[in-house]
Amino acid sequence: MEKILIIDFGSQYTQLIARRVRELNVYCEIHPYNRFPAPDQSVRGVILSGSPFSVRDSDAPQIDLGPFKGRIPLLGVCYGAQYLAQNFGGQVAASDTREYGRAKLSVGCADDPLLRGLSPSTQVWMSHGDTIISPPEGCRVIASTDDVEVAAFGIDGELSWGIQFHPEVYHSTEGPQLLRNFVVGICGCRQDWTPASFIESTIKELQTQLGNDRVLLGLSGGVDSSVAAVLLHRAIGANLVCIFVDHGLLRKDEFEEVLDSYKHMGLNVIGVRAGDKFLTDLRGITDPEQKRKIIGRDFVEVFDAEAQKLKEIKWLAQGTIYPDVIESVSVKGPSATIKSHHNVGGLPEKMHLKVVEPLRLLFKDEVRRVGRELQIDQVILGRHPFPGPGLGIRILGEVTAEKVRILQQADKVFLDGLREAGLYDGVWQAGVMLLPVQSVGVMGDERTYENCVALRAVTSTDGMTADWVHLPYDFLARMSNEIINKVKGINRVVYDISSKPPATIEWE
Repeated sequence: MEKILIIDFGSQYTQLIARRVRELNVYCEIHPYNRFPAPDQSVRGVILSGSPFSVRDSDAPQIDLGPFKGRIPLLGVCYGAQYLAQNFGGQVAASDTREYGRAKLSVGCADDPLLRGLSPSTQVWMSHGDTIISPPEGCRVIASTDDVEVAAFGIDGELSWGIQFHPEVYHSTEGPQLLRNFVVGICGCRQDWTPASFIESTIKELQTQLGNDRVLLGLSGGVDSSVAAVLLHRAIGANLVCIFVDHGLLRKDEFEEVLDSYKHMGLNVIGVRAGDKFLTDLRGITDPEQKRKIIGRDFVEVFDAEAQKLKEIKWLAQGTIYPDVIESVSVKGPSATIKSHHNVGGLPEKMHLKVVEPLRLLFKDEVRRVGRELQIDQVILGRHPFPGPGLGIRILGEVTAEKVRILQQADKVFLDGLREAGLYDGVWQAGVMLLPVQSVGVMGDERTYENCVALRAVTSTDGMTADWVHLPYDFLARMSNEIINKVKGINRVVYDISSKPPATIEWE
């Protein structure tokens, strides 16, 4: 399978480069600069990412470009461009003409293959402190900005280029065209990485890998596990067994609705109600990290107990997607733990099972595209992400059965309202947080002292960053009125207008 190799120097935009390449229906892989495979026949081109480092730093990331420079097409972006210049005879220096944000790129060489089809003057996104003062000997400057003369250059006699702007970000208006020029025009990629081709190849690989073995999958009702389940079902049929655990912290009526959806998909699903155990073990616990660990531990225990009833299970399937894979081998090592996550972590070792991850090559939006190709119901594909610990981390402080009841009802009013107003599909994730705050209110002729909830709705592409949604005021007013009137125990509603970063999507 042909691919583009992306060498990661630690840029915040590296995943975005990969997403833009994938949008061209071309497969690509991200590898850290200090652990990347030697390019083989499948590699059609290499992209060097940006970096928070300066090429002039003594501890700046270093890489041997010998295996591919001058042999296959090469594109250096920002740090990548400066690295090409610095290491092959050019000059890079700190400059008073630093560029951050939007800039106007003047295309000086319109017939260059990399810039073909771009406007003579086009908006790009800059993010660099160092500047290429002069390119290496034998290079041609092909674009400039008002402040930076060498905004883009090409190396004569080889298919290598460097650009000091970021074509992958939204603000570079003709960035997609530049990347198409490189990936399709220069590298010659066929653009055959499609959902249909992924499904066909993955099913064949799964059949070869699994043979007649039985596979166990923990379903969550979310997009990733559902698509993974259908792919596996297509490959091995009845040899796939799924377990869906109700930890008592799901949305209102979600357990029954999800089970019903899966049965209509022909999946063999075992539903397990275990809410009493989780609520008992959470009694008196207020620390968010401790709550997560208890929920994760209980999930493993419940899942394992149910799995022990099954025979001849050899594999545990997981809905791991590509951002998870990248994170585990990132330039700086696995990221520092901001919060622990609850899934089926620890089960493969505990149960002595091998792991199969049919979605490990896909980004979240690609998982949905594959799901549509598999004709999975849009109700499942369009579901907002939901945290593994469920409402347990949307109830700030101690979790009780009464608090779960209150939050489930408020959450249902909010999500139903989003759907009825046609706003649900434009939101990445929405939910309600039950705050450990009581406030005075007046209902009828009575004074009340009841709970406050916060509504949360964000837009995002992958959950790594998020911005709050500017929901209409009249809609928010209606939601506040309905929640207070319909949900006993709530007398105040607020709306969270924090973005990630600095906040997180969830409150715990």
